[in-house]
Amino acid sequence: MPAQVISGTQIAAEIREELKERVKKLNEKGVTPTLAVVLVGEDPASISYVTAKAKGAEEIGMHEETIRLPADTPEEEVIRTVDKLNEDPKFHGILVQLPLPKHVSTEKVINYISPEKDVDAFHPINVGKLLRGERCPLPCTPHGVQELLIRSGNDPAGKHVVICGRSNIVGKPLAAILIQKKQGANATVTICHTGTKDIASFSKQADIVVAAMGAPKALTADMVKDGAVVIDVGVNRVEDKTREKGFRLVGDVDFDAVKEKASAITPVPGGVGPMTVTMLLMNTVEAAEIKAGMTG
Repeated sequence: MPAQVISGTQIAAEIREELKERVKKLNEKGVTPTLAVVLVGEDPASISYVTAKAKGAEEIGMHEETIRLPADTPEEEVIRTVDKLNEDPKFHGILVQLPLPKHVSTEKVINYISPEKDVDAFHPINVGKLLRGERCPLPCTPHGVQELLIRSGNDPAGKHVVICGRSNIVGKPLAAILIQKKQGANATVTICHTGTKDIASFSKQADIVVAAMGAPKALTADMVKDGAVVIDVGVNRVEDKTREKGFRLVGDVDFDAVKEKASAITPVPGGVGPMTVTMLLMNTVEAAEIKAGMTG
């Protein structure tokens, strides 16, 4: 029996409806959640992402401001921009769109963002809090994966989760989220990576497999057990002359083959992708709620 296809588009829409209600409650207290996005340069993919974030913010009633800086802006000027946003009480969240130009240190700039305004959850203080299980903004893509699992009826509690990929953006933080002794977590987590000799020997044991491998169709049907839940975090362009743009997007999972074995699977596009921006909006709303004293 083919797998249940977990729609990130649908689940993200449900969460955004919930966020609209939270924004309304903030508005009643005279607060408008506000996100600052710093965009350095004219990278087309970055502009596309920033546009999606602005559209999402508008949709739920938030305010978003994009600060555009030329690609040749000195590192010190980028840092000064972040400092001003840290000091401005109007902004509840700050996001510096990556990648930055090569002459600007990503690490240095991220470290300047106030941890309480760090809605991407990349600041080392937030990374440390996440590992310790303390309250902090959760990284957007990993948190999106967790929400997809919970809301599709595939709670990771007590399950064996194998994460294929160890990046600081997905693999490591997702493991940190899912091992916590908390609701919606409490999983047994294995991380596989490029140094793992036989990934299939681990992934075939998994109740839930998360593919964040950075290569199209890297996770094949013979690498998952019957009835596994498969979450595909990958986004890859492959040539397709039948498409107007000459390419199509595929994930890291061989979707057509794996869906015949899995009990549930996310598509690409329309799976994890829509969740990432939605979790960013959630982090900004939560930062505004904390500042307004509306959370316990």
